[in-house]
Amino acid sequence: MKKASRNICILLNKHSEDKLWKLQLAELEKLADLNEGEFTLAVSQNTDLHVTDEKKPCPLCPEEKFKACYGHKLHRHLQNLHWKISVEFEGYRMCICHLPCRLVKPNLVGDQTFSKMGAHYHCIICSATIARRTDMIGHINRHVNKGETESRFITAPAPKSSHEVLKESDTDVQVLPNYSTPQKTDSYFNPKMKLNRQLIFCALAVLAEERKPIECLDAFGATGIMGLQWAKHLRSSVKVTINDCNENSVTMIQENCHLNKMKVKLNAKEEDNDEALGGGEQNTDTIEVTKMDANVIMHMRSFDFIHLDPFGTSVNYLDSAFRNVRNLGIVSLTSTDISSLYAKAQHVALRHYGCNIVRTEYYKELAARIVIAAVARAAARCNKGIEVLLAVALEHFVLVVVRVLRGPSPADDSAKKVRYLIHCQWCEERIFQKESNMVEENPYQQLPCDCHGSMPGKTAVVLGPLWSGALFNTGFLRRMLFEAVQYGLDETQPLLKTLVCEAECTTLKNFSTHKECGVYIKTPDTSAESCVLHGKRKNNEVVRNAAKRQKSDNSAEHPAFYYNIHRHSIKGMNMPKLNKFLNYLSEAGYRVSRTHFDPMGVRTNAPLAQFKTILVKYSTPTYTGGQAEGPLHLTEDVHMGDQVPAAADGKAGDAEFLEDDKSGDTATMFTNDCPTHCAAD
Repeated sequence: MKKASRNICILLNKHSEDKLWKLQLAELEKLADLNEGEFTLAVSQNTDLHVTDEKKPCPLCPEEKFKACYGHKLHRHLQNLHWKISVEFEGYRMCICHLPCRLVKPNLVGDQTFSKMGAHYHCIICSATIARRTDMIGHINRHVNKGETESRFITAPAPKSSHEVLKESDTDVQVLPNYSTPQKTDSYFNPKMKLNRQLIFCALAVLAEERKPIECLDAFGATGIMGLQWAKHLRSSVKVTINDCNENSVTMIQENCHLNKMKVKLNAKEEDNDEALGGGEQNTDTIEVTKMDANVIMHMRSFDFIHLDPFGTSVNYLDSAFRNVRNLGIVSLTSTDISSLYAKAQHVALRHYGCNIVRTEYYKELAARIVIAAVARAAARCNKGIEVLLAVALEHFVLVVVRVLRGPSPADDSAKKVRYLIHCQWCEERIFQKESNMVEENPYQQLPCDCHGSMPGKTAVVLGPLWSGALFNTGFLRRMLFEAVQYGLDETQPLLKTLVCEAECTTLKNFSTHKECGVYIKTPDTSAESCVLHGKRKNNEVVRNAAKRQKSDNSAEHPAFYYNIHRHSIKGMNMPKLNKFLNYLSEAGYRVSRTHFDPMGVRTNAPLAQFKTILVKYSTPTYTGGQAEGPLHLTEDVHMGDQVPAAADGKAGDAEFLEDDKSGDTATMFTNDCPTHCAAD
């Protein structure tokens, strides 16, 4: 006890001499926690801890403010004035300091200058001195948010902060305290991207059913959560490679592999992780972890499945991704530069994607088509074509999944689908430019609206280049839904159901399904659902035949873009319910469905003029809010005689709809997402 107390006194004296401002937590606790019993015992034993004839000064106060006193008074002084109002950070306490380190503005009295010494805190990370305790806490929090947690002044090593362990889809990952800020941490982990990771997992699971085993690459591993989920659930069907160029991230990935009882393969040598597995439990799953630039590893090796998820845009890695990807493989990419894709930073979109865009009502689908156009051009430069399997644009990201088709012919077909879009700025009608090299005299004639003739000046802009083809593959989406049900991914299933309806541009009553393995799956048609047989690849002749069928089925693709029902509502009128409005459009002979891009959006092949006509027809005046919804007597602008013409291919579908409606044989899969037909119609 004598030795410990002597060391404490020496430490305090050293701090007093050097005017240092930090005291280690344990040392100050030992001094502040001394009670009167210990003091009395020390005096009776005549120890040098509390010798009655020895006075000790306060190490954080000048002598003129607090004179040297005996131990019991010093104990109360340290506890009440310094310890209770200290700021804690990583095992250290920053106590308030009264030494002349921070001088307040001097006062001039005659010829003499008096400088007042103010109480203050010293930051343990930087050399700042702050007067108020609340300001000091905010100052430390700003350091933590920036990732600056290492002190420049602590001589003894600070205790390591324990890693937080998060669990997602039965996979455990260790993350740093500031894991949610990408610029401030090496191992970035975003819990909001869980839906994105589940969609990519379903796409990989579908590919794993086509051929086994497949080599897949997570080019930007960070914590390795995505690659760990692939290896943990798909097992021997996949050979997972997790790459990252940051050394700290690679170390974190290895620790997470050991945490999930996976073997790590580094530099073609397999590590023995028997200690990490523990308990005699053996696991044959092996994950290869590499540390190199993403472009380098994609140039060096070939993969069947590649996922790109950099911070921001992914256009810098597209050429490398399509260079060595295998035929009929899948490339998925997540773009998080939504400020440029959603037309908030148009100059950035022009710089990254070479695309001219403006803010529109369908800006999310516009963003997806921008990314796919960049993917198609990058694939064409490598003599490869693409087939878009999935395109999702949500609040935080844009996800695109494409299948790679090798050969110049698929590359030419994909390049021809990259076209410009004519967008009317008055009514927001839009149409893709015709495929022609000839200069048109009046490009406004291509628009279905007549805003150019009725409005002064220029009314339309040219946007693009954009992808003009389909955004979804119905058969692939149905198999993804099957995998989501099989692996219990409940959060992904509602979105996949919406995507299936959107891909077919149909409603519930026109949806024919059958039940298989506990999930409702539509029997695949002759359209190109898959270019790969189960267990082996098709030959070139079958692939060419599938491409021919795709060309013949272009008319069956879902309509491009959608309309927002609120954007085109009539002032002073109550709109019909969205699901009822879908029925009205379907009865008029048009293809119609909801869209995941906009909760109030309607994807239909009806022109905007007919869209507004039907909306006005079934709207009710505001003052008849309690009246049942029904047809409205139209004004002179919209006559009843001008009935909406049915689409050329909609009559047969309308007859089938009536038959299905009479028979009552409707599917039960989408009852939560698409309500049944309204009997009042």
